[in-house]
Amino acid sequence: MDLPILFEDAEALVIDKPAGLPLDRPRAGGVSLEDRLDELKLGFLRAPAPVHRLDRDTSGCLLLARNPKALKRFAQAFAERRVEKRYLGIVAGAIADEEGTIALALAKISSAEKGWRMIPAKKGKPAITHWRRLAGCDGFTLVEFRPETGRTHQIRVHAAAGLGVPLLGDPVYGDGKGGGRTMLHAAALVVPRAGKPPVAAEAPLPADFRALGFSDG
Repeated sequence: MDLPILFEDAEALVIDKPAGLPLDRPRAGGVSLEDRLDELKLGFLRAPAPVHRLDRDTSGCLLLARNPKALKRFAQAFAERRVEKRYLGIVAGAIADEEGTIALALAKISSAEKGWRMIPAKKGKPAITHWRRLAGCDGFTLVEFRPETGRTHQIRVHAAAGLGVPLLGDPVYGDGKGGGRTMLHAAALVVPRAGKPPVAAEAPLPADFRALGFSDG
């Protein structure tokens, strides 16, 4: 798997993480981003460290910090909701409305049969996602998601429970059919920095999105 670099300076790297590459080494074995970090030293003594998380299936912009001080500052920016995040997702159905905001608090549940998952719950942690319909094709819809919070599986649950249609291919919150993976892509990231230009990157639309008839335009 290639790891295209979308942004690079002395503090930060943003890579276009391919779908199917987990950040941590799977229990069952296999390659993870953890195994590839030495490739991303690019002349530095330290390997960079991921600042935030993307699911195995999610492609696109992933921010890596090149030193511990930068890691702390970037993590704080995420915690304080100062980071602009733009995702593209293909949902398995049509959407009537053009745009809106989903505010559904989320909580984690677990069972021996199904493992763990996130569910909407009044006593859960607040989660807010703004969305906009971009295009429809063959019964699927391309949606732009701008999460205001960063809860685990937030966009996946908000699509299924808030929009009423899950992301195409989602095996947990949908039926897992179509797409070959959960069709979610981290398309853009802007991280503000005091006294410096922001870290800003955009990841091109992946080939599997294009194969379903969608484009960057």
